[in-house]
Amino acid sequence: MAEETGLLAVGAGLAVGLAGIGAGIGEKDVGAAAVGAITEDRSMFGKCIVLIVLPETIVIFGLVIAFMILFTM
Repeated sequence: MAEETGLLAVGAGLAVGLAGIGAGIGEKDVGAAAVGAITEDRSMFGKCIVLIVLPETIVIFGLVIAFMILFTM
């Protein structure tokens, strides 16, 4: 029973951690492009904010998977 709980915790940690790393890599590229677009045209600010927020949804999905692993297994 203790080994199963430990492996579930490792799986939940991997789900959140790897999702966070992937979102960080994606957000790096989108953020750099957004800053460049905003410096050229300030009216692009709203669109750029939406594009910057999109990679963060991946972390939320990872967190949901982690909760499903921990609380339903």
